[in-house]
Amino acid sequence: MIEQNQPFDQLPNEIKPAFQELKVIKHLNSAGFKKKFGFTCATLFRIIFVLLFQQKNWFRLLESQRATNYPGKDAVYRFLNHSGYAWRRFLTLLSRETVHRMEHLTADTRETAFIFDDSMFERNRSKAVEMLARFKDHATGAYYKGFRMLTMGWTDGHSFVPVDFSLLSSNNSSINGITDGIDKRSSGYKRRKEALQSAPVNITAMLDRAITAGISASYVLMDSWFTHAPLIQEMRDRELHVIGMVKNDKKRYLVDGQRICLNSLYATAARIEGKNRNILRQIRTELAPGIPVTVVFVRHRSKKKEWLAILSTDLTLSASDIIRIYRMRWEIEVFFKCAKSLLRLQKEFQGRSYDLHISHTTIVFARYILLAWQHRQSTDQRTIGGLFYLLCDEVGTMDWVIALQQLVELMNEVAAKAGKRISKLIHRQLQGWIAGLPSYIKVYLPISSCES
Repeated sequence: MIEQNQPFDQLPNEIKPAFQELKVIKHLNSAGFKKKFGFTCATLFRIIFVLLFQQKNWFRLLESQRATNYPGKDAVYRFLNHSGYAWRRFLTLLSRETVHRMEHLTADTRETAFIFDDSMFERNRSKAVEMLARFKDHATGAYYKGFRMLTMGWTDGHSFVPVDFSLLSSNNSSINGITDGIDKRSSGYKRRKEALQSAPVNITAMLDRAITAGISASYVLMDSWFTHAPLIQEMRDRELHVIGMVKNDKKRYLVDGQRICLNSLYATAARIEGKNRNILRQIRTELAPGIPVTVVFVRHRSKKKEWLAILSTDLTLSASDIIRIYRMRWEIEVFFKCAKSLLRLQKEFQGRSYDLHISHTTIVFARYILLAWQHRQSTDQRTIGGLFYLLCDEVGTMDWVIALQQLVELMNEVAAKAGKRISKLIHRQLQGWIAGLPSYIKVYLPISSCES
């Protein structure tokens, strides 16, 4: 007998059901990924996708005994460096498929949100990477070489799905520019041009693409770097409410016809009396362009004498609801940490082409989407399907009072059919059980059983 050779791009058994359920290869084909000869795009995509689960990078895999079964290094790098592939279209289709499946598991009253944030995409040891620029890390104050990874995600408070991203470069601090010879009609060239645009311009473009694709949310959550009046107005024009942290800068707020700063707004705001001492003050005001907002002041976690301000354009929310919804923004920070530490973002492939960074980042985002869907299926009982709802309906139609009375009557029938000695034992045990029940439950039990 001749052994059947397993495909070298075989997916792990834990990932294969989600891979098929989310129709990953179908979305790849729908985005126009095609080759004229050699290994198909689907095969090369699966090879790169499963590298993480094989605990090896591409070079170690080519040095192993199975290297003869894999395509050459050039085939994979040509696939990643191709500027004509619409990686954004593929990510949008995959994220839309996942979001729509998660929406069926989410109640209509549950808040959903788009989250925008950026993170460092470091290439400190590089010199010849295309569109390399120098940026400042605002958390540490140090400078690094690389890109700003501006990311848009969707969340329902339980799961996070990355929807879109852009690796931003800079015109002012650029180290390398766009490589000559790129087809200006290709998707790669368009992404290079948008990398030189500002973050607010990219944010509105991402939001428009998500809405056009059919992905919806109730709120937009942003950090203090993006919570500015012009961008907030763009969100309100799209009928989306904004909740974001407010920076104590030159922003002005209208109170009784006067423009005041954030410190003066804190002094004007009314104190909030309640059990939660971390919620200090709240005031309804307007941003300088005339956007009505609610500003909530909360105590700083590490610096007890200082405060933080959270802005909301939804005037119907209470202070606790604003804080509860804004807390969902932390999901994107968890995503950044997971993508860099566990999913090998910016580490698995090293190349000089801007297209390679776009393609590999998209594959890392796809890995996270599949893992998020797997996690949702393993933790949410509603993913069982119709069986869960049938069981809920059956339990809902059974009144607990009737069920308790039927249980007591059943015990009395068993005692009546048993012998005299067994009957006394059952009645004694039943009487002791009833005596230990709360009084509001005893009133629903049959009187005869209580007297027995």
